[in-house]
Amino acid sequence: MVWALDRLARAGVHAPAQDWAGVAADLAAGAAPLPPSLLLGRSGILLVSWLLEPSPETADLLALEIAANVGNETNELLWGSPGTMFAAAAMLERGGGERFAELWSRSAAQLLSVRDPDGCWTQRLYGQASRYFGSGHGFAGNAHALLGRPELLDDAAGLGAEFGRIALDHAIGTHETANWPPHTGGPLEVQPGAIRVQWCHGAPGIVAALAGADPGNGDLTEILVAGGELTWRAGPLRKGPGLCHGTAGNSFAFLELLHRTGDEVWLERARAFAMHAAAQVERTRAEHGLGRYALWTGDIGAAVLLERCLDGSERGFPTLDAW
Repeated sequence: MVWALDRLARAGVHAPAQDWAGVAADLAAGAAPLPPSLLLGRSGILLVSWLLEPSPETADLLALEIAANVGNETNELLWGSPGTMFAAAAMLERGGGERFAELWSRSAAQLLSVRDPDGCWTQRLYGQASRYFGSGHGFAGNAHALLGRPELLDDAAGLGAEFGRIALDHAIGTHETANWPPHTGGPLEVQPGAIRVQWCHGAPGIVAALAGADPGNGDLTEILVAGGELTWRAGPLRKGPGLCHGTAGNSFAFLELLHRTGDEVWLERARAFAMHAAAQVERTRAEHGLGRYALWTGDIGAAVLLERCLDGSERGFPTLDAW
């Protein structure tokens, strides 16, 4: 939330009523004890604090948290090392120091070493072993993290091609519309009559995660476009306007397809979803008398999308590869 409000202020579409850098610093100072993860722990808090007001002390603490998350057995984005790889990449992009390249590389090597024989991963979450395929907890989120710093991989092109092949192998549908199952090799339905079309599970997350993979692969482009077409035909999500499983998150698949294909229709579609997400925010606030104060599941995800849709020039998903 603090990161998003600061970003919107820097973009000139929000008049800040607080010193968000000071708020972030206070949060970072009181963040222990928490797990080291990006989205559910201390790394994310420290990274936001550093982005808003860089300091050597905050960078040192963040490096320790990223190091502590190497080898996290969850093997997924929210809790595990793929998330903290995004934190390391953000630090590298902003001159945080070459030690973050070493931390990213250590995390990548360990993550690649625990792949299953089919090239995907097993997640150990909440006392259970699962094999998720989507962006939230599964293959796509891991692939997204690994492809984010190709200069640090021995064979980034080969890995991108392999991930593209896996996405093609697991797609269900046609070259006109396609979706992907929540679990690797599983059915589309998570329960009778329930098929996910959202960022965390389903086509929008796969498209957003892999739109930068193997750019010369026409077959991959075609199936990602089919995933975008399915997302468009399915329409805005009734779950709300947010990023994880809401209308705004699905819109970022369209923005990524804009950059992969150059076709302006995807910007038009992203803007249409963005306006619907804004209407969802207004309708929910009128119904309940207050907003939903969360970035990933609430109103401000829609605000970030609206700002991004002004010209559509920026690539990347908020708080992952776009800060």
